[in-house]
Amino acid sequence: MSEQTDYQVSVEELAALMKRTAGVQVDPAALRQQSDAGFESFGLDSLGLLGIVAELEKQYGLGLPEQAERCKTPAAFLALVNGALKTGV
Repeated sequence: MSEQTDYQVSVEELAALMKRTAGVQVDPAALRQQSDAGFESFGLDSLGLLGIVAELEKQYGLGLPEQAERCKTPAAFLALVNGALKTGV
């Protein structure tokens, strides 16, 4: 019997990671409503996103696709990361 894990990063988790790794305070509700807005509109730069990717890789014990560091919006980032976590790639 194989054990299937279903990891998903939520908007709330992303908001918490933005605060913890980059010092950017974001209301999860605003992040959800404006998930197609650029990370820069929330005050997160590319180094901040890199820190979030590193934290998730450490937390889940797998390497995320290189494109994760280049995602421009929270929606694109969550779709890519959650897809990678689901497939384990």
